[in-house]
Amino acid sequence: MTDVLTPEQRRLNMSRIRGKDTKPEMIIRKGLHAAGLRFRLHAKELPGRPDLVFPRHQSAIQVHGCFWHGHHCPMCRLPATRREFWSAKISGNRERDQRTSAALLTAGWRLLTIWECSLRGPARRPEEEVLACCSDFFRSGRQQEEVAGVWDRINTEHRATSA
Repeated sequence: MTDVLTPEQRRLNMSRIRGKDTKPEMIIRKGLHAAGLRFRLHAKELPGRPDLVFPRHQSAIQVHGCFWHGHHCPMCRLPATRREFWSAKISGNRERDQRTSAALLTAGWRLLTIWECSLRGPARRPEEEVLACCSDFFRSGRQQEEVAGVWDRINTEHRATSA
């Protein structure tokens, strides 16, 4: 399948994709701030500049887009064009994420990764549930945790309706 946009139009579209202040990140920021948790944004002195840093809890939150960070969910599909480029790009992002996570954990930080599919798409969780997962993470002693969409529920519902 060929791209319906010209290379210039595609370049313009891609240049407008933000790395900071994304909708999923803003949902988490507003919810946690309303719950009384205070944080810093994109701390330059930490590896990978985590999206939210909670010095009091020695914790950081990364809000990852499923496509850009290669999450294993239906929201991460390689484009039909330039597959080699996108495959290399996303695998490079995943490798960088692993190095960043390891560096944060080694430095004594705890890390919570929130995937875009937990807040958007058909498998999203209620916002309150995702925010509760964040609060639970701060109270727990776990070093690392991930919050993702509920794809098992979607697959079960799809099988039930198609039977």
